[in-house]
Amino acid sequence: MERIEISLHTPFIKLEQLLKLAGLTDTGGFAKSLIQAGEVKVNGEVCTMRGKKIRNEDVVTVDRFEVIVAAPVEE
Repeated sequence: MERIEISLHTPFIKLEQLLKLAGLTDTGGFAKSLIQAGEVKVNGEVCTMRGKKIRNEDVVTVDRFEVIVAAPVEE
């Protein structure tokens, strides 16, 4: 499983936007089709809502990629 860490500077990001930000899809259309096909899991559960709000500490899994959402590190 390949891990990708994403830091959010906002309270949440929509699932399809996260997939693009993580580099797992290059278009919103492809993100939408992955999500609607049941290929995306959020915290271990299949999620078919592309507008699902992803927050800090959520884990999104697509194929062999695991995207971990973390709060930015305070300096």
